[in-house]
Amino acid sequence: MNVNTEETLLITPVDNYDAIINDIKDDNITSVSELKHLTISTLPLVLSFLLQYVFSITSVYAAGRLGAKELAACSLAICTFNITGLAIFQGMATSLDTFCSQAYGSGNKKMVGVYFQRGSLLMFVVSIPLFFLWWFSGAILNLMVPDEELATMAQTFLRIHIIGVPGLIFFESGKRFLQAQHIFQASTYTLIIALPINLVLNWLLVWNPSTGMGYEGIPLAIGISYWIISILMLGYVLFIDGIECWGGIEWEKATSNWKPMLSLGIPGVVMVISDFLAFEILTIFASRFGTEALAAQSIVSNIATLCFQVPFAFAVAISTRIGHFIGNGNISGAKVINDLTVVIGGTIGVLSFCLMYFGRHVLTEFFTDDQEVLSIASHLLFLAGINQISDCLNVVGTGVLRGQGRQRIGSILNIISYYFLAIPLGYFLAFHAGFEMSGLWIGLIIGVMCLAVTQCTSICFSNWEKIVEHSHRIHDSV
Repeated sequence: MNVNTEETLLITPVDNYDAIINDIKDDNITSVSELKHLTISTLPLVLSFLLQYVFSITSVYAAGRLGAKELAACSLAICTFNITGLAIFQGMATSLDTFCSQAYGSGNKKMVGVYFQRGSLLMFVVSIPLFFLWWFSGAILNLMVPDEELATMAQTFLRIHIIGVPGLIFFESGKRFLQAQHIFQASTYTLIIALPINLVLNWLLVWNPSTGMGYEGIPLAIGISYWIISILMLGYVLFIDGIECWGGIEWEKATSNWKPMLSLGIPGVVMVISDFLAFEILTIFASRFGTEALAAQSIVSNIATLCFQVPFAFAVAISTRIGHFIGNGNISGAKVINDLTVVIGGTIGVLSFCLMYFGRHVLTEFFTDDQEVLSIASHLLFLAGINQISDCLNVVGTGVLRGQGRQRIGSILNIISYYFLAIPLGYFLAFHAGFEMSGLWIGLIIGVMCLAVTQCTSICFSNWEKIVEHSHRIHDSV
């Protein structure tokens, strides 16, 4: 049995379990058939990721309507939570991408439910010290933000936000539970229903003359929304699809043998945080070149984040598919997906570059009409487009590593590429070589390019027999 997946993908119900198993046992798998499979699986994922991204946008919009101070505090709090909370939970959930998909591929459906319980419980235990961090975050934020009132407001946001964290944890682990079963549309349906509810909550808790709480209503709306998507996901499993992999509460198994999951979860956290922090550091550096440069960097980062959803969706589909093949012991099928990775990543990267280069003026004008900001942003978007070519290869490549259960390799390569190459080189080019904002992005481009080369090399020379053997050994021990 093998362990690794990534997120959610296809639209195949659990009722077709036998068909899915027969499919991954097929020795006549071709690149064309697998590309079609991955593409169909990716479509609901892209929509799901975009909808989840909108939740943050609505919160920032709500804060912006209240005033500049509220907007700044909300942005600071969300950024803090993304680094210290969301990135950690999503990183730890990569272990479920591996374990759940491999368990499903091996035919041990009930273990998918056990891994879901174990992963959820593990993330909840990790969240306990984070609760204290968020509760007393004001003192820490005040060391980085000179405005004491701003730090205090961000702390208030994070304190209220805590009530929704368990719901977020169950949603993240629930996605993996269903994605491993080829049920990729569940999170999409859930978010489609929850998004208008979230908008109504923002109106009721923030702006409504009778029930509105102002600034404090924003994190409360987010917290309630997290619980809503978690409950909707549970409802999907109970009344629509996914219950077949639930064998009931297994408390003894869920509370034991955490080491294998931690061995994948911790490197997964490093992978997620490394990428996220690198862009935050770029934003901090950009602030030293003035307000216009910072605004331009924010515009480019938002566009890059939106473009990121497509390769990330493919990565989820890839990790799930590879996990199934590994769990089933079908090495030839896994190799087909492995070979497709470079083609998929390269194609998406080139298309992203074309979008950013040829559409750079239209895209930037959507955010602002300030001519100086537009000039800087258009140039940076060209550099960001170049970066997309390598970055898309990296993103889909991590899908392979997660499917294989080799998050540790990805974490090491990410740390070296970002923090020993991209950021130091970018800092030198920007502040000592006179390239300013362009230098920051050139450093990132070189670092990400090296990451792409080393990660693709690692994937191409995978020892599949050893990976399958290791996977079965781990699953046999649980």
